[in-house]
Order: sequence, then C-alpha cells, then structure tokens
Amino acid sequence: MSTHIPRLVIAAPASGSGKTTVATGLMRAFADAGLAVSPHKVGPDYIDPGYHTLATGRPGRNLDAYMCGPQQVEPLFLHGAAGCDLAVVEGVMGLYDGASGQGELASTAHVAKLLRAPVVLVVDASSQSRSVAALVHGFASWDPEVRVAGVILNKVGSDRHERLLREALDESGVPVLGALRRAPAVHTPSRHLGLVPVAERSTEALDAVAAQAAQVREGCDLEALLALARSAPALTDEAWDPGALRAGVPQGDGTASGVEAAGPQPNGTRPVVAVAGGAAFTFSYAEHTELLTAAGAEVVTFDPLRDEKLPPDTAGLVIGGGFPEMYAPELSANEPLRKAVADLAASGAPVAAECAGLLYLSRSLDGKPMCGVLAAEARMSERLTLGYREAVAIADNPLAAAGTRVRGHEFHRTVIEPGAGATPAWGFTSPERRVEGFVRGGVHASYLHVHWAGAPGTAERFVAGLPRR
Repeated sequence: MSTHIPRLVIAAPASGSGKTTVATGLMRAFADAGLAVSPHKVGPDYIDPGYHTLATGRPGRNLDAYMCGPQQVEPLFLHGAAGCDLAVVEGVMGLYDGASGQGELASTAHVAKLLRAPVVLVVDASSQSRSVAALVHGFASWDPEVRVAGVILNKVGSDRHERLLREALDESGVPVLGALRRAPAVHTPSRHLGLVPVAERSTEALDAVAAQAAQVREGCDLEALLALARSAPALTDEAWDPGALRAGVPQGDGTASGVEAAGPQPNGTRPVVAVAGGAAFTFSYAEHTELLTAAGAEVVTFDPLRDEKLPPDTAGLVIGGGFPEMYAPELSANEPLRKAVADLAASGAPVAAECAGLLYLSRSLDGKPMCGVLAAEARMSERLTLGYREAVAIADNPLAAAGTRVRGHEFHRTVIEPGAGATPAWGFTSPERRVEGFVRGGVHASYLHVHWAGAPGTAERFVAGLPRR
C-alpha cells in the first residue's frame, strides 16, 4: 500500500531564524486557499502546535523519533495527515540538531529523511549578504540524503538587500522560494519556556497568525512551494492506529504490554476520564486522547481555572503540562475543585499528573495552596531543566508495570521538594542516574513528559485500572 501526501519540512540553520513564523504562515495561507492542511512539529514542543491548530483547524501533531522511535514517525505522520491535501512539518532547533550525544536521532534532518520530504531552509538574512550562499551550500551538502530544495529568506531589510541575497544564491543551485521583510505585526510574545500558548492569547494569537499568513502570501511563491511538496514520493507504511495497541503489542523495550483494553462498563457506558485543559494546562499530545478513547474511556476536558467540580462520574484524572506557575493564585482560589481532586486521589482512582500536573497536586506552588495530594512544595526556579531522558518505572503504577522502560522529555523552570516520594515514579538511567516523581495509591506524578504512542499499553493500563460501576 502506498499513500501520496504532498509535504514540506520547514527547517533553519538555528533556532530563532523564523521557522514558526514561516511554517504557521504557510499553513494558514494554504488553508485560506482552500487546501486541507495537516500541521506537524518535529520534537516534543507543545506550544508551536497550538499555533498550527489555529492556522489549519486541525490538531497540531508532534513527530518525535526519540520518544516514539524512528519506526513510528511515518505511521504517525500518515495518521495525522490522512485525507489532507498538504502537510507542513515545522522543524526543531537547527536542521541537524538532534538528541544530545546521539547523532542525527530526532533532528529535523532525521525526520525529513524518514518522511522522504523536501526541506525548505528558513535563513535569517538580517546580518549578511553574499555569505548566505556559503551558509546554504553547507547545509545543502552536509548530508546527501537530506534534500534541501529551497530557501526562504527572512528578515530582509530592503529591496537592495534582497537583490544581493538572490544574486549570491543564484550560484548555490538552491532556489529562493520567498523573501520576507522584517514585520513586527507577526511577532508572538515569549517567556520562560518559549512562546506564550494560544490558549492564553485568544484574539492576539488569531491576529498574529493572520499577519503571518499575509506576510507569507506577499513574500513567498506559494505555487512553487506546493509543486515542491507534490514532488515528494509516496509513503508505504500503514497509518498509526490507536485502536491497534492491545495486549501482545511490543513496547519500546521489546516487551509486551500485557493489558487488554477495558471497553464499556457493564451498563454499556464508558468510564469517564477527566483531562485538565484551559490556559493553565495547555501541554498535551492529541494521540493521548485518541488512545484513551480507543481503550474504552470517555474523555471529558475540564478547566481548573473555571470549573469548581470534576466532570460527572469522573473515574480517572489526567493532568498534563502547562503553566500553572502563571496562574497559581487563580488555581489556589478554586478551593472546591482542589478538594474534589484531593478526594478523587484519596479514593484510589487512577490519577496521572505530568509536570504542571505534578505542581498542581503538591501542597503549594510559590506559597499558594494547591491540592495537597503530595507531601511536597513547588516553586519557580532560575534554572531551566530541559532534555530527553531514559527512565524505568520503579513500581507498579497506573501508567506502567515495574521495570517498564520509557523515553521521555523534561521541560520546566520549577523545582519540587522533595524531588521524589517514598516510592518514586521513575528511575532515570540517562543522561544521569537519579530517581524522580511520586507513586502513591492510584497517583502517578512526575516531571517527565512521555508520548504514549511511544509507550504502547499506557492508555490501556490506565483505563483498565478505572473503578467500574
């Protein structure tokens, strides 16, 4: 079976070159032209996919060769892009930057090769002219398997500057497919973990995406970019299927999950899994909800900033990542919900808390009372903790059996004390050895972000542990 999905990878020589502006602008411009556009992001980023969703009206999806394995990149891509006219994949960091110390693994170049997709290099041209040709030549020739098929010049100062850049690149053999002027209107504000998420900006985010699309339409050759995307060859893998992950399917370490999907309850209803959302909890992978649903749960989203109760009949709780530190007073003021979360955890129901969720379950965050499920205090820190991790489950818990090996990612500027409970969630094995997180009753709380598509059996195990009515 082969599937032809036109596709482009938007990459750059380094972070800060304008990948997100160009990728998001292209997504919106093509969507405005009537194409069904599938948005993707290389790596573990949660924030950029929110802007991609705003641009296309489809879930932004991550392609992470470290957490999910290289063999899952094409199937996950095909799942997300099914039925679309075009897929735009935004890269991460510089084109060849991957997992630390592991060569090309999880780099934009690695994902582009796995997808056999042409690469468009976004170059910050603000402080160069003829040297741009040497830069592009170096990136285009570094790995012959990576097809750098076009350049978009960003932050061009003037018509004369653009003319000098184009003349230099005429000799490189890599065509210029766009030139964008400096434009403050397309700026999206940042803070300690990157861009401010879409959920916190509403109207401003819509305006920024619209401005990015207008700039791309004015400065890029959309017809040439679409023709380039259509030149990508057909893909031959089968699309990832969240319903196919059942007992006996190998996990990342080669062992079987050994967990059957729970299916409907005896009365024919599905057990309810409440998933935290809203402005404070914006970090999530679309596949997690799909996996929980396929495992037999009814997924209901709630907002801890606004809702004073958990959804009716909540049997389990998932609290992902986000920015609770920005909303600590409001989260603390919602005492009825904090008590409801604490009562659910005390009942033994499965609770999975990841990063922001870990902070929310603590006794306090920056001195503001939280849910008090964990005997720990959380606070903001000056130090950014960032990077891929390899870990093993210390004990049986709602997400994994003891000994289960996973690959995940840490991304936070907070600390929690103590850093691990009497029964830690994980033992990190790389890049450093330490224990981290908390397992207590039905609660699993940790800083580690895990992509469940790379850990088959996780959703099934969680749903199988839900109390039955």
